[in-house]
Amino acid sequence: MLAKFLIRAIFAAIGLAIAAHFVKGVAYDSLTTLAIAALLLGVINAIVRPIVFVLTLPITVLTLGLFLLVINAGMIGLVAYFLKGFTIDGLVPGVLAAIITGATSWVGHLVLGDMRDD
Repeated sequence: MLAKFLIRAIFAAIGLAIAAHFVKGVAYDSLTTLAIAALLLGVINAIVRPIVFVLTLPITVLTLGLFLLVINAGMIGLVAYFLKGFTIDGLVPGVLAAIITGATSWVGHLVLGDMRDD
């Protein structure tokens, strides 16, 4: 279980690094900050995101799931709020970072397979 979490965090870190490279308004000051941001994003996605998802389910349904991008951007913004050295300057950079990080995580899932805890 820990290995699965760490591998997901590595792909999240790669996604955040790509987002910081291509999206103006997303930045980190060191690789250590990037690694901590990825780990913190994993923890926030495991604890806070399900609560926010349930609370915003009606708007998510009304927008046919597109509001999930805003939720994911909010989770990345929450990481930036708590972690000095990692910044997201607004909603648009947050949404773009969420798209890039989500795509990177999806590719990681495809490359690594299901990785079930047997």
